[in-house]
Amino acid sequence: MEFQEMLERVTTLLTTEQLISATISQPRQKSNEVKRVKLKPIALKGIYHIQFEYQYERILKHENVTLDQVAEKVTQLFEDFRQLQGEFKEEAIQIQLSKKNKVLFKTNKQQSTKQVNLSHNRKKQYILDPDVPHPFLIRLGVQTEDGKVKKQKYDKFKQINRFIEFIDDSLEHLPKDRTIRILDFGSGKSYLTFALYHYLHEMKGLDLRVTGLDLKKEVIEHCAEIARDLQYDQLEFLVGDINDYNDENAVDMVVTLHACDVATDMALSRAIKWNANVILSVPCCQHELNRQLDASPLDIMLQHGLVKERFAALATDSIRAEILQLVGYEAQLLEFIDMENTPKNILIRAYKTGKKPTEEQRARYDAFTQFLHAKPFLENELKDYL
Repeated sequence: MEFQEMLERVTTLLTTEQLISATISQPRQKSNEVKRVKLKPIALKGIYHIQFEYQYERILKHENVTLDQVAEKVTQLFEDFRQLQGEFKEEAIQIQLSKKNKVLFKTNKQQSTKQVNLSHNRKKQYILDPDVPHPFLIRLGVQTEDGKVKKQKYDKFKQINRFIEFIDDSLEHLPKDRTIRILDFGSGKSYLTFALYHYLHEMKGLDLRVTGLDLKKEVIEHCAEIARDLQYDQLEFLVGDINDYNDENAVDMVVTLHACDVATDMALSRAIKWNANVILSVPCCQHELNRQLDASPLDIMLQHGLVKERFAALATDSIRAEILQLVGYEAQLLEFIDMENTPKNILIRAYKTGKKPTEEQRARYDAFTQFLHAKPFLENELKDYL
């Protein structure tokens, strides 16, 4: 089969509403930002579309394409990719292209029994099935005894699943040949601490030891009781402060959720000094930079207290992420949960790379902090590492 004939065959299958699902993969260039593209049929306002889901290294983007645009879209994609695997109503196909576009085309004629759901709002597929009882969720009051998610706890259930997705993304950065050491600073009621342990140990079967640390004695005692009842033997809860915890020399993952103001910076600093491979942090109440801001070109914004507070929070997290980059981490600021649930929805995710910063990166950081007249707490904490 010639290349052009292959394009026409694929286009025909897609535009005659035969598609069940397909994946276009194998980028021609390693530098290609999009790693793969998934296709599925959907109906928007009663009109048949094909949704193209572009999978980048860390994010997903979607594009809904009408049938008259499909041919052009497929042609563009095969300029960047060399493989397609697709399931259609009457056959499954596999296409492999050589560097010179020589086509290897395989097909398996079959009458698919799968039902195509064209709804744009399909039921969300969670890592933790909402229809299956999970003992830790029952004990924490998220599920009923028969395994139904309580209506008033559904936002918490979504948050827990979103957090587990971040944990799953981090698996490749954790050791495989020894016990994984994880610390959760400011664990509070420990919804996410229990979720982390359940997913990594109970579902993935990994060897790990997890410590949740918080200042509230009653909360810690309650969480420790639940851990004992669930026989989560490698999960412990301790009363303590971030700065006073000196029981470790090295840690694999540090989690800090809603540590207020510079407590987040303290946790990030400790994680870096422990050489943690993975850092997951959801900051809270960033007041430090708010008090320091002095940049007259921004006065139009900063004269409004609400805007100043939000700007300071965003700038603070941007500075934190940049400092992590400067000390050898790959850092991203990601949406943790929907803004409709809470405005404090940014998660800082960092993976240890050991990569040295460039002079350009250092200069960019210095220019930004000098412009804002900012003297970040985290920068001072890590002055020996920068």
